[in-house]
Amino acid sequence: MLYVDNGFIVYFDREMTSLNEAMNITFYTAQQSIGYASYVALEESGLEYQLIELDLAAKQQQNADYLQVNPKARVPSLVLEQGVLTETPAILTYLARLAPESAIGLPEDPYEYAQIQSFNSYLCSTVHVAHAHKHRGSRWVDDVAALKAMTDYVPTAMSLCFDLIESQMLGGPWVHGERFSISDPYLYRIACWMEGDGVDVNQYPKVKAHREAMAERDSVKAVEAFYSAH
Repeated sequence: MLYVDNGFIVYFDREMTSLNEAMNITFYTAQQSIGYASYVALEESGLEYQLIELDLAAKQQQNADYLQVNPKARVPSLVLEQGVLTETPAILTYLARLAPESAIGLPEDPYEYAQIQSFNSYLCSTVHVAHAHKHRGSRWVDDVAALKAMTDYVPTAMSLCFDLIESQMLGGPWVHGERFSISDPYLYRIACWMEGDGVDVNQYPKVKAHREAMAERDSVKAVEAFYSAH
């Protein structure tokens, strides 16, 4: 089910009897963005939500209406009755807290929970940033030579990140071992960028196996089906 609101395409995850039933959680994202991770987590959570898909190529993230939601002009954003959450680690943690009995529910053990936060922080602060140097270098520099150097170094930087993930961080079959967590859709989204960043996934058998396992989950299949249909 969909309708158009201020130029944005709005979808519901299932048929609703009224619009108000879907308004408790509104999720803004964009295809190919890191928002994919939170989208998968929403599907894993079983929560009802309203999805608003932004067209980044059309710069809808800079639309005045969206800037009222997220002044950073980025996705994802999660709009709640209490306010707006941005940044993937925060959104993932919130969803996990909201759906404790789901597959993404957080562990009770403080150390296990901290390990999830540690891994997700690394993805956010280091791996995603290394990837962003390919197309978003202007966030950091405006020198043409520096921009080219940043872009050229992306395959090396991403390879170094995945060297560490493969050898030290990825427990298998899921990021933190036998238990699925919010780290898994986060890693999956970034790992799907590897080829585009000049990194051969075949050099990372644990990462490749994780990617293949994620692709078989119903949540990922639902997200892929959505994008295939739209």
